[in-house]
Amino acid sequence: MRIEGVPASAGYAEGSLFDLDQPPAGYEAKAGAAEERAALEGAIGKAVGRLAALIETADGDAAGILEFHIAMLEDDALGGPAFASIASGQPADAAWRAALDGEIAGYEASDQDYFRARAADLRDIRDQVLRALSEDSEAAAPLGAILYGEDIAPTRFLETDWSKGGGIALRRGSAASHVAMLARSRGVPMVVGLGAAAESLTGVALLDAERGGIVFSPSPAEIEAFRQAAASFADRQGAARTFLTEPAATKTGTAVRVQVNIAYPADVEGIDIATCDGVGLMRTEFLFGKALPDEETQYHAYRKVLEWAGDKPVTIRTVDAGGDKPVPGFTVEETNPFLGLRGIRLSLARRDIFRVQIRALLRAAIHGNLKVMFPMIATPDEYAQATALFAGEQAALAADGVAHRLPPLGIMVEVPSVALAPEAFADVAFFSIGSNDLTQYVMAAARDNAAVAHLNSVRHPAVLRLIAAVADFGREKAIPVSLCGDAGGDPAAIPALLEAGLRDLSVAPTQLAMAKAAIADVAV
Repeated sequence: MRIEGVPASAGYAEGSLFDLDQPPAGYEAKAGAAEERAALEGAIGKAVGRLAALIETADGDAAGILEFHIAMLEDDALGGPAFASIASGQPADAAWRAALDGEIAGYEASDQDYFRARAADLRDIRDQVLRALSEDSEAAAPLGAILYGEDIAPTRFLETDWSKGGGIALRRGSAASHVAMLARSRGVPMVVGLGAAAESLTGVALLDAERGGIVFSPSPAEIEAFRQAAASFADRQGAARTFLTEPAATKTGTAVRVQVNIAYPADVEGIDIATCDGVGLMRTEFLFGKALPDEETQYHAYRKVLEWAGDKPVTIRTVDAGGDKPVPGFTVEETNPFLGLRGIRLSLARRDIFRVQIRALLRAAIHGNLKVMFPMIATPDEYAQATALFAGEQAALAADGVAHRLPPLGIMVEVPSVALAPEAFADVAFFSIGSNDLTQYVMAAARDNAAVAHLNSVRHPAVLRLIAAVADFGREKAIPVSLCGDAGGDPAAIPALLEAGLRDLSVAPTQLAMAKAAIADVAV
């Protein structure tokens, strides 16, 4: 039996199913409210300690996720309702579960996939504390197993030994979840959105995370076909590695720049700068986690990446908070956050915070080839206001005798108004097409929602027409145009993007080789 889902991290896995949804052991109630409160406080402390220990061996993206979990556990607002219930006579486990289940339900009810994806983080936090309360420990999955269940906790992913293969198959889950990001960065096959049809199954399964599906109780013929597809995928990956250290070019010799997208400064430690043409997108949301970052914190983060890249360009996006990226003390709660105060709109509304980032960027610019771009630009006035703020902070730094440099200032093309009328932005230094949001807004379909995933395609003629229009305008006005969304690293989308006129793509570091191989197979 094959069940279709949504691919979240490409690859193939064959192995026994491991049930992720095993409940923790029972909790033994205490003598009174004071003892129950002490038990919950101790369990939260144990969970924080476990996360802190994981951080010691985690890389940049994983560490950021774990720090987010610690911040939530240490937030009185999360535990407050549970402690109030304990004071009213509830045992610690029931109080904690009820409080967290309420939060989880709120996230799951959101019409935005990002918030639904964060529900997995809350379930992880809930279950870590419940296990600490019951002094229970999770059973380790066998090597090479396919972890299967409703969803998966980030800590479970990080504690799993993936050295012998294995994969993840989820009845729900999301391609936008923290675990999906981790799976893609580590090459762990993952499929989400399998639905209720995948209930209560055991035995060996075949996970096809290239097309998105899983086969339970496979026949000999299905096993043979699966192994051929997996071997073909491995061969393509192996062949692609030969392209990694070479400049990207099409079959007819047209040069294509291939840069990388990064989320944390530590991401560059695993990348050989010789394999890419620079950084096409450095996100800065990682800095805006537990607290608003000061100027020095930001300056050192940007400087690290600029010095790593040398003379190759590093395009840093100003903080794209709001929408799918809530930041405590910065973003605001909205009924429709994707169409609300996010990206440059939020930065212009909170200029005190934006000016700190601007100063850090201006100071860091002397350490490399910096470019800065603004997210969610919809009107020329937004660009004018943002550039005026850069000019103001540049003058202030000059007056103080602080070393700095004004970098080229460009914009993300992710709001359809920009793609439809690029001539209104003829004064920008460069365009960077954010294919994820542009496609989502054009098609009115969330790319991580399995029910409408078939609608959300960068290869839809309407989306490609807008991309081609921006590329044509850039060529006519000598304004550089690149693309930094997920589509840039998708071998199936690359031919259409090149035919639309793009010659600069930015991809996840793990997609570099496959992207270059796909480019080499296109005749443009």
